[in-house]
This record gives sequence, C-alpha cells and structure tokens, in this order.
Amino acid sequence: MKIQERILICVTRSNWVLLGLAALVGGLFTPFDFALGLIFGGLIVTVNFHLLYRTLKGALTPPHLASHHAVIAKYYLRFTLSGLIIFWLISKNHVDPLGLVLGLSVVVLSILFATLMELKHLIFKEAM
Repeated sequence: MKIQERILICVTRSNWVLLGLAALVGGLFTPFDFALGLIFGGLIVTVNFHLLYRTLKGALTPPHLASHHAVIAKYYLRFTLSGLIIFWLISKNHVDPLGLVLGLSVVVLSILFATLMELKHLIFKEAM
C-alpha cells in the first residue's frame, strides 16, 4: 500500500474517531453549548472532507474525468453552505464559538496524527 493511501485511510478513520472522542469528552466535561459547538464543528468539517474526497475521486478517476469548473463549483458550493451553517449556528447562539472552532479542527488533528504515524512508520522501517 502506498504512503498516500495509508495517510488517506488513517485521516478518514481518525476524523470519525476524533469527532466521537470530542463529543464524548465535551458532553461529559463541558457546558452544553460548548459540546454542541464541538459536535457541529466536527460534523461540518468531517462531512466536507468526505464530500471533497468523493468529488476529487470522481473527477480524477478515468474514464469519467470531470472538468475543473465542476470541481471548483462544487467546492465553492460546499464552502458557501458551510459558511452559512456556521453563521447561523453562531448568530442564533446555538453553539459556543470556541467549541465550534475546536470542532472545526478535527480534520487538521487527523492529518497531523496520520502524518506522525507515517513518519514513525518510515523511521522504524529505515532503522531495520
């Protein structure tokens, strides 16, 4: 399995694991609106990541290569929809903004985790 495939699988799986952990810890140890911010932020970014993956996979897999205009249009549609959802959540005081920002960091933490795991794999592979 190639490095890129391992990283993608690790990021995809750890997105959901980190979201679940954030929801569990947030639900048990933080106020309700902060926990909702963690959950909604994590859901927004995780769903966006999966939709981007599907869009790019469909656009770059032969024989049905999509135009870059379609990919960009879908990207901006997701970006706009996410912005509107975030605006609505904050403006109506449904979530704590700090919890939302931390929830939106789920994919970044997943990518960092996958990179560290791959780096560990490469270091120990070369050591043997």
